[in-house]
Amino acid sequence: MTASPHLLPATALRDALLANREQALTRLYRRAFPAVRRYVRGHGGSAEDAQDVFQDALVILYEQATGGRLVLTASASTYLVSICRNRWQHELRRRARLPQDALPDDPEQLNAETPDASEEAGPAVLDYVERLGAKCKSILLAFYYFQQPLTQIAADHDYRSVRSATVQKFKCLERLRNSVRRAFHAETIDS
Repeated sequence: MTASPHLLPATALRDALLANREQALTRLYRRAFPAVRRYVRGHGGSAEDAQDVFQDALVILYEQATGGRLVLTASASTYLVSICRNRWQHELRRRARLPQDALPDDPEQLNAETPDASEEAGPAVLDYVERLGAKCKSILLAFYYFQQPLTQIAADHDYRSVRSATVQKFKCLERLRNSVRRAFHAETIDS
């Protein structure tokens, strides 16, 4: 009988991940994700935000465990939840730095669609993605549009590890955000 990976010491977790990664990660997901989803949603995020944060935390845990660098002082699921909390707090701080006047005062305006605005917004975002360069465009489209796993993206782009692909995805996403912010800032100054 195999112990559940959320109760294993770091070496046993490493062995479980190496023996049957999918089964071990699925067990960790079932054990820890509901708590992460509750935490993120309770702190201003969406279920999609919780999925993003959890996926990043799983990558970190996996790389630490298989690389022999993981030291657990609690269960693996508790460790995952703590990584997710830290990453979500970091994301909230990052979002707080965005210009507050970028959002309308009336939340209903967020859902209001005008045909002209949606037609202009679509190509504009794609224009920003195009300006990032071929590699960033390829990574962001693969991850967000085609929903490819980071393992596949790492292999397709010749990264040595999934963590490297994750870091590059974040760098590309941050470049895209900064580009949009600069353009928005320029528009608000000009108007």
